[in-house]
Amino acid sequence: MRVLIVDDERPARDKLRRLLAREADIAAIDEARDGVEALQLAATFAPDVLFLDIQMPEVNGFDVAASLPAPAPLVVFVTAYDEYAVRAFDACAVDYLLKPYDTERLQRAVQRVRERLAARRASDAAAPPLAGQPVRQLLVTERGVTRIVKADDIDWLETADNYVALHTSAGSPLLRQTLSALLDSLGPAFIRCHRRAAVRVAAVVKVAVDDKGDGELLLASGGKAPLSRQHRTAVMAALAARA
Repeated sequence: MRVLIVDDERPARDKLRRLLAREADIAAIDEARDGVEALQLAATFAPDVLFLDIQMPEVNGFDVAASLPAPAPLVVFVTAYDEYAVRAFDACAVDYLLKPYDTERLQRAVQRVRERLAARRASDAAAPPLAGQPVRQLLVTERGVTRIVKADDIDWLETADNYVALHTSAGSPLLRQTLSALLDSLGPAFIRCHRRAAVRVAAVVKVAVDDKGDGELLLASGGKAPLSRQHRTAVMAALAARA
């Protein structure tokens, strides 16, 4: 089992690491000091479970959980506040660990994680793999400021060197990720319409095509996205399915 501890307080991380290190089946433990670092490590460290604090500066634990790439790791919320319990389980948390907790209570949480992981692996072995749930929002950091961009607010996506521009009515923030990886996370609500672009299917209101088969997609926001003839058939099929 691979565990990622996410907490902005060093003593809280140290305590959790010390207790988790006693569990024989935990093969690796890493730490994140905030929500932005947690999402970066979720992609590179590939944890099976996050032990995730809720109240953190800039990006809280619920926003981290909603922004995890698919297939998302399991989540155990760890917090000093009991008023978030209902919301935590609405977010499909495996457990809700209330600080200060003791070793026995943590072990019960770890056991629940073991059982959920075993059930997930058994399901994967018994049936064809299913796509993970699409992310509902993205966290974008620019000039030291992190903002939340909801997937439903994005009109279209455009590659820009090593970044993807998220075109919304409020601007076009840049996310450091490949377009292919981002489309995998966002799911079927978005479709590639050009080698360097993709569009949210629900945002398209009109298709304009020239004599060569290329064209553009007119969007409800008034914006436009490029359409290449190589991707036109797939885009038209997605629009027909939407109708």
